[in-house]
Amino acid sequence: IVSSVIVFFILKHILSLSFFLEGTNRFEVTLEKSNKNFSKKIQQLFVVSQYKILVSLLENNIHVHDLLTFQQITVVSKARGATLFACHLQLRMCVAVKKKLQLYYWKDREFHELQGDFAAPDIPKSMAWCQNSICVGFKRDYYLIRMDGRGSIKELFPTGKQLEPLVAPLADGKVAVGQDDLTVVLNEEGVCTQKYALNWTDIPIAMEHQSPYIIAVLPRYVEIRTFEPRLLVQSVELQRPRFITSAGPNIVYVASNHFVWRLVPVSIASQIRQLLQDKQFELALQLANMKDDVEGDKRQQIHHIQNLYAFNLFCQKRFDDSMQVFAKLGTDPTHVIGLYPDLLPADYRKQLHYPNPLPSLSGAELEKAHLALIDYLTQKRSHLVKQLNDSEPSTPSPLMEGTPTIKSRKKLLQIIDTTLLKCYLHTNVALVSPLLRLDNNHCHIEESEYILKKAHKYSELIILYEKKGLHQKALQVLLDQSTKANSPLKGHERTVQYLQRLGMENLVIIFEFSPWVLKICPEDGLKIFTEDLTEVETLPRDKVLNFLKEGFKELTIPYLEHIVHVWEETEPEFHNVLIQLYLERVQGLMKQYLNSLPEGVPAVAAGKEEGDLGEFRNKLLCFLEVSTSYEPRRLISDFPFDGLLEERAVLLGRMGKHEQALFIYVHVLKDTHMAEEYCHRHYDKETDRSQDVYLSLLRMYLSPPDVHCLGPIKMELLEPQANLMAALHVLELHHSKLNTTKAIDLLPANTQIREIRVFLESVLEEEAQRKRFDQVLKSLLQAEFLRVQEERIFHQQVKCIITEEKTCRVCKKKMGNSAFARYPNGVVVHYFCCKDRGVCPTEQ
Repeated sequence: IVSSVIVFFILKHILSLSFFLEGTNRFEVTLEKSNKNFSKKIQQLFVVSQYKILVSLLENNIHVHDLLTFQQITVVSKARGATLFACHLQLRMCVAVKKKLQLYYWKDREFHELQGDFAAPDIPKSMAWCQNSICVGFKRDYYLIRMDGRGSIKELFPTGKQLEPLVAPLADGKVAVGQDDLTVVLNEEGVCTQKYALNWTDIPIAMEHQSPYIIAVLPRYVEIRTFEPRLLVQSVELQRPRFITSAGPNIVYVASNHFVWRLVPVSIASQIRQLLQDKQFELALQLANMKDDVEGDKRQQIHHIQNLYAFNLFCQKRFDDSMQVFAKLGTDPTHVIGLYPDLLPADYRKQLHYPNPLPSLSGAELEKAHLALIDYLTQKRSHLVKQLNDSEPSTPSPLMEGTPTIKSRKKLLQIIDTTLLKCYLHTNVALVSPLLRLDNNHCHIEESEYILKKAHKYSELIILYEKKGLHQKALQVLLDQSTKANSPLKGHERTVQYLQRLGMENLVIIFEFSPWVLKICPEDGLKIFTEDLTEVETLPRDKVLNFLKEGFKELTIPYLEHIVHVWEETEPEFHNVLIQLYLERVQGLMKQYLNSLPEGVPAVAAGKEEGDLGEFRNKLLCFLEVSTSYEPRRLISDFPFDGLLEERAVLLGRMGKHEQALFIYVHVLKDTHMAEEYCHRHYDKETDRSQDVYLSLLRMYLSPPDVHCLGPIKMELLEPQANLMAALHVLELHHSKLNTTKAIDLLPANTQIREIRVFLESVLEEEAQRKRFDQVLKSLLQAEFLRVQEERIFHQQVKCIITEEKTCRVCKKKMGNSAFARYPNGVVVHYFCCKDRGVCPTEQ
């Protein structure tokens, strides 16, 4: 505006143009105030309504006037020679004076310098504030100057072919910058915030922002566009428009050298209806947020538009974008799933309604859509699982009003998990198993069972059954698939693994489905009851043993060996049974062995036989010797008197019947080495029953007992004979474990001294050593006694004298006749003051 007159109008009859619907309305214009002598040259005006001031560039200087009276308030004297200024909403001002930029702030009705001047590369032609930066357009280039104290300058890009650079402030603190027929949006860092630039039909002369629209004055038109989405909303033909300004929301004026026009938008409600018909949902949402409706109605309309927008994105096959919008809206997941074919039950799918027909999906498009749905459902599932324990019901919103929704979180989770299962089968089968293994898996059993069987995914079906506790169904599938050649479940391995994980609460099922494995592969079948797993180890062993005895007796020995030797079972019953089973096998094999021996050939030593007999007899002997848990008195009757004598001798030894055991070794087996080994194992000088076991051996050599008292052994084979040489050997080797007097009493009266000379010498030498040891010990104890006595006398010599002047180290009072305590270092305190006997008061 270049004039010597400033005029304010109440505009009533100016030509009105609609943003969307063209029309012609006349407004009355009333002259309210004028000032013909305001200035000779008005270069730039800026109204600050909140401060009721008018900032102007008059004759190349900055003036501030009262907005109502036009009375001058102040002049910025330093800004003389100014050619351009830009004001910030917070009333900060930047003034261009030749090639310098001056910064001011408004306070106390004056403009004050904000900081020092900035040197500019050229004379600014256009500029605007961008939060804490200023975007400046020069003749050839645009620059961004940061107001951060350092005044850093960033070169942006050339101005293009246009004669004058164009910089326009936007309502959100950014700036629109023109380059020929393009406009880009920059933030205070000088970074473009829009993916694409706006493209005008001609080079803009001026621009004004009326959210969500940006209005540009072109040589012949006024164009109205939107940034996001990039749309040409309207083009209005005017006669040489030059200027544009905004007087508030929805109030825009356009002027030429001869006319002033006001652009009046139609109602937002009408715009929204038109935009929804044109499927411009993003713009409709921006307008809906600007409406001044009741909050509830406004929120409901926005939600409806967002649902339509998300649905339209899906129809455009922008599946990821669509799912993201649905997730933010909290739309009922079943309505979203219903957009896809064959994912919901047919009966429920018929209840759902949509704004338009659904797109037909197949092939790669369908797979892409499924992947987007998987991401959406995974996020939704995580949210629902966290809320599962909340008492309040879920409140999903419908995609279309009037469509039923599902409020039960458990029901929603069931539909979501089942749908995820179907999607994984279509896109990535490897994810099916992890889904089914989830502890909180909510897949619908019958539906999931059907689709897994249809897809021949039997391994995954087993996981489904297992997680749902349908173990019999799972094991039946494993049994059916075990004989099919091409099945991944062929064989018995998966059945064994499954049964091992069931635990004692499913013992009946284990007994029901383990026999077929035990029959075809006993070794692997036995692992059902012997694997080192907590579930297996805690099975009731007595019931397992009875089960094996009834149908698989040959496996009872390996089972008992495992629980005894590996799991260290100490229950006597299991040890007894294992011994009885060993005995049965040995007796059966012994008959075959004796019948196979040629006449006159003696049998080999116990446990040294060839084949299974030697193996099992050795196991029996070792177990009888090693185990401490079996009950020999219960087992002794099972061992015959005419065979297995070594085993019987071990049992007699466990019962403490050393005489009978030694009789078997000495007079039946005639094996002095085994007899001595027996004594070595059982000798215990601290136990009455075992301290004379070597004496019993000596007696067995010198005075064999009456065989009638030793049990019904075959009498015709027994002729016990004394064995003096063996007895003397025992005397010589084990004299320290014998009572010398009792041993000599057992010797025959005609025994020569020279025969027992070694024995007597050893005894006498041992007694002499014991005597010397006792004498030394006595001397040491006497010396210790004398030392203690000397120390006692020393301590008893210490005396403590309490005088009238003696004071307590703690309370500082005189001792008087009170009870006292004396510390080892001589400090005396009242007995009552002695709190800690280990800490002397002087050390505190």
